[in-house]
Amino acid sequence: MATTDHREGQEDPESEDEVYEVVDLTEYARRHQWWSRVFGSNSGPIAEKYSVATQIVMGGVTGWCAGYLFQRVGKIAATAVGGGFLLLQIANHSGYVQVDWKKVEKDVNKAKKHLKKRANKAAPEINTFIEEVKATDFVKRNIVVSSGFVGGFFLGLAS
Repeated sequence: MATTDHREGQEDPESEDEVYEVVDLTEYARRHQWWSRVFGSNSGPIAEKYSVATQIVMGGVTGWCAGYLFQRVGKIAATAVGGGFLLLQIANHSGYVQVDWKKVEKDVNKAKKHLKKRANKAAPEINTFIEEVKATDFVKRNIVVSSGFVGGFFLGLAS
């Protein structure tokens, strides 16, 4: 036989409906910005904090670094892929490896068809992702930094 023990002053949690406060997260985030507590009330969009020249320099330096790294990594990747293909060709010509090129061509064509089907299905997902991220909004709000970044990126690729 099961008995329940209710002490005086304590309420049965199952017998009463709990009342919850509904919080609009967008309004809460606008009023309680975490960066204001961390960095102070003077923080905000970059366009409000720094001069145009400083924004261009900041964008240019970060863009140059990104472009330079992209160039170096790209060269290493191209060298690795090209070197691997060259070694495969030398091994094939020397008789160490025999490649069934008709099968390779068939498999490549099959992969192309599969990729085309998946690309058509993925396009709406990519567009939705771009809309969610709102990268264009960031660029519009920080056009000076963004233009400095693009210029620096191209300089980094060229150096």
